[in-house]
Amino acid sequence: METVFRELALKAGDKIMEIYDADDFDVKVKSDDSPVTAADEAADAIISEGLRAAFPDTLLITEEQSGTHTQKADTFIIVDPLDGTKEFINRRGDFTVNIAYVENGVPVRGVVYAPAKDRLFFTQADGTTVEEAAPFAKETIGETTPISVSNPDNSALLVVASKSHRDQATDDYIGKYNVADMKSAGSSLKFCLIATGEADIYPRVGRTMEWDTAAGHAVLNGAGGHVIRFDDHTPLTYGKPDYANPFFIAYAPGVELKKA
Repeated sequence: METVFRELALKAGDKIMEIYDADDFDVKVKSDDSPVTAADEAADAIISEGLRAAFPDTLLITEEQSGTHTQKADTFIIVDPLDGTKEFINRRGDFTVNIAYVENGVPVRGVVYAPAKDRLFFTQADGTTVEEAAPFAKETIGETTPISVSNPDNSALLVVASKSHRDQATDDYIGKYNVADMKSAGSSLKFCLIATGEADIYPRVGRTMEWDTAAGHAVLNGAGGHVIRFDDHTPLTYGKPDYANPFFIAYAPGVELKKA
């Protein structure tokens, strides 16, 4: 499964970068006021076609086709073909291709590819997560390094937060911790930074959808991390009626969590 997910993410990434590197591209606004570009739509077409061919019996949920989804299943593939569209539009590079496999509410396999940053993370068949070094060949997996979360120092935590969605509620919650360094990142890269030990905790006090988080969640799970609901600290689950997430916290297990 990871070889199919990985190859499709790389193909979609090539198309995204082709549009990203062009002089100009059109930006449209969806019904929920979020932006969408030709890159979102082209990546969605590449990934959807490939997944339907490879896994015809598995329910496929993608952000760009989310309005058409009426089916429900305990097990499904969920895709955000271009997570971080605002980062893409502003040419900030912090955008990703996300593909995940959810089993009984838990994202167990995932690929996160950041084509502008040459970073590729995926879970393997045994559930562990690796980062692959560039350059990436579509047919063959290159040099990979197992990744794992940090052993956090609670007197000097490394916090990562959203680049485009920071607000006072997020800052208030971060203020409960002893923070040594604060970085901002777009898209699902925030999960990956915790998975590699580059950050310890990522609180999200804002709206997200399951396709935004499932692949990063799988990558973090495979590196020993956790994602929990912000309100009651129970595990964040998938397959909710409208695919909308509650607020959540992604973290390395050594972090001494604070209540909201």
